[in-house]
Order: sequence, then C-alpha cells, then structure tokens
Amino acid sequence: MDCCKLLHGAAAALLVALASSTASFAQNWPSRNITMVVAFPPGGQADLAARPVAAALEKILGRSVVVDNRSGAGGMLGNAAVARAEPDGHTLLMALSSMVFLPEAERLYDRKPSYELDHLIPIARVLADPGVLGVRSDSPYKSIADLVADAKKRPSAISFSSSGNYGASHVPFEMFQQAAGIKLLHVPYRGGGPALTAFIGAQVDITAQAPGVINPHARDGRVRLLAHWGGKPTPELAGIPTLIELGYRDVEYYIWAGLFAPKGTPAPVIARLRDAMREVMANPQVTSVFVKAGSPSAYMDQPEFEKFVEADAKRLIPVIGKIGRLDEK
Repeated sequence: MDCCKLLHGAAAALLVALASSTASFAQNWPSRNITMVVAFPPGGQADLAARPVAAALEKILGRSVVVDNRSGAGGMLGNAAVARAEPDGHTLLMALSSMVFLPEAERLYDRKPSYELDHLIPIARVLADPGVLGVRSDSPYKSIADLVADAKKRPSAISFSSSGNYGASHVPFEMFQQAAGIKLLHVPYRGGGPALTAFIGAQVDITAQAPGVINPHARDGRVRLLAHWGGKPTPELAGIPTLIELGYRDVEYYIWAGLFAPKGTPAPVIARLRDAMREVMANPQVTSVFVKAGSPSAYMDQPEFEKFVEADAKRLIPVIGKIGRLDEK
C-alpha cells in the first residue's frame, strides 16, 4: 500500500510540475518572433488576410509576426510545414479552404498525405468569401449562359487559371463543370496571385478568385464578373448572380481564410491567440482594409470556426472523389 501511495504521490507531483511548466511557458510566450506561413505566393486571398492580421498581432503580442509565403502543391507544402512545426505557438498558418481537402487529393494517388486536418488546430476565421467567376472586359461572354453554350460547342477549348491542382480556385470550377455538363481546360499555377496575373495577361480565358482580389480589376473596367459561388446574394456582389440562382444546384463554394496552429500547441497559448485574434478582428484599422478590398471580415472564434471547418470538410471531401485523379482525364 505504501508503495502505491508513493507512486500516486509521485504521479500527482509530476502533473503539478507539468501544469506549472505549461503555465510558465504560456506566460513567457511569445519568447521570439512568430512566423505566419501563407502557403501561396503574394497576391491571393490568404495573403490578403495574413498581412493586416500579422501587423496587428505584432502590436498586441509585442513580437514581430513575419509572413512567410511558402508556396507549392496547391498549398500542401506550406500547410504540411506548419503541421510538422514545433507546437510552441511560434509558427502559425493562415490557411485557405483548400486545406480541408488537400489530404484527400493525395490519397487519390495512393500517397500518404503530408498532413491531416486534425494535425492543425483552428484558432479564428478571418475571411469567408464566395469565389467569383470573372472574364476580361474584351471577352465575348456576357453571361454564364454564353460561357456554357460555347463550352458545350468547344469542349476543353476554354481555359481557366487556378491556384494549383485541387486548390482553392480549382475545386469550385470542377463543381461548376460537373453541374453544367461542360469540360474546360484547367491551367494550374502556384497560387491565386499568379493565377490572377495569368488571367489579366490573357494567358487564360477565365478565372475564379476571391472578391477582394479580383474586385479592383472589375472596378477599373478590365474584368467582368459573371457569377459567384455563394449560397445567396451578398451586398458586396450586388447585381452578380449566384450559380445556384442560375440553376446549378449545390454549386456553392467559399474561399475562406483562417488562422491555425500545430496540434499540441499548449492550451494557454491557444487561449492567448484566441484573445489576440478577437482584438485584431475588432480593430477598425484591420477590418477597413478588408472592406476596402471588397472582402469584409467574417470573424469566427475557435468553437464556431472548428465546427465550420468540420462541416466544410464533410461537404467538400466527396467533391474531390468526384474529380478523381487528374492524370486519368
């Protein structure tokens, strides 16, 4: 009995020591600069979300928050890098919606995914915009009906740019093609920024982008917006129909951006990050940047955001199965 009591006492003492160590670590966090990984090049939705948030976090946390654009594989490389990072709160990820289904895309090729969704902890949602389908102002397409009619006459002749295979702007186009019964030519790039540049430069015919990224080009007359992937009309996209309104059922997709930390990050650090993000997303200097870009903030704290991510994964992972392997098309 004495031996058992001794063991229980030692275990209790160890738990107290660990709890004390964790609390002390959290109080001293951050102890160095923080890296916020964006898994895409500059110019896309994740970058638009990351930069004002990073600048505001610096002021709150008292340490530099460096945005690190680590692009490749449609976002897979950057997502995986954060999932494998030391879970000490000094490496964060500003992820896009594609992060929920990229592991499933790897499984299509019988590869072990570079990360799993549960390797990353949701902290806060920042933006959540419906993808917008755009054509250049010199395009013959004045409506989605024009585009679909031509695509049916000329399968695989109309090209669209995306942020990469199975990326945040590839999947919505696949959903649209399946619903419309058409075949477009997919031209993948290393991120939303390069995909937009290629579209503006007439290297492809059409593109899908977040409103905050493509709106400036629509305002200056270079781009015509034909439709968006939202579930309902929005004030920011007034006059632009949803694909659902146009008869394409269940074609709904949001290019959201949110902050994540590696699994295993201490709970007190997560709590401080949540508090900091609550302050950031209530800051008019931050939210005005998003409003000016035409991409209003869509803040969600961790509990709600976690449920949102789970629901989005459940909805979109089957879409990846329908797309299938690209090398078989």
